[in-house]
Amino acid sequence: MAIIEFGGEKVTTYGSLPSLDEKAPHFELINQELSIVNLEDFKGKRLIMNIFPSIDTGVCAKSVRNFSNKAAELENVSVLCISRDLPFAQQRFTKSENLENIVNLSDFRERNFGKDYGVEMIDGPWEGLLSRAVLVLNENGHVIYSEQVSNIDNEPDYLAALKTLL
Repeated sequence: MAIIEFGGEKVTTYGSLPSLDEKAPHFELINQELSIVNLEDFKGKRLIMNIFPSIDTGVCAKSVRNFSNKAAELENVSVLCISRDLPFAQQRFTKSENLENIVNLSDFRERNFGKDYGVEMIDGPWEGLLSRAVLVLNENGHVIYSEQVSNIDNEPDYLAALKTLL
């Protein structure tokens, strides 16, 4: 489990992020068309997994915008923006911001992703939502970068994540 900070309070996550060089756990998430998407759907792609509590918060929205803009310049990279927001909220945000370089995915239905990836907050005011974290996977689905943001009010380290893809 990880201990992070939110609004000056300590918050605990369900577990820990997958380790470097580890194969990322299988997931099944819901896309904007309400279809199931899993890790195998991205086989052969390099992935930035931008994980956050809610698209309707300023820092989360900013992370989606930043990864969308920065990853547009990279080859064979998909940015997965993962939260427990309903797909309708994710789609509304994407359309209002004219973002095309991201794939919004939701853990609202089965709620396994947060546990399997160690990012579900198990206490604090946002209990049940996903913490802010970034994983980068290589073409084989192995973790090459991992960041559990220690204070949920802060943005992830975009440059550190992107450097692993250069």
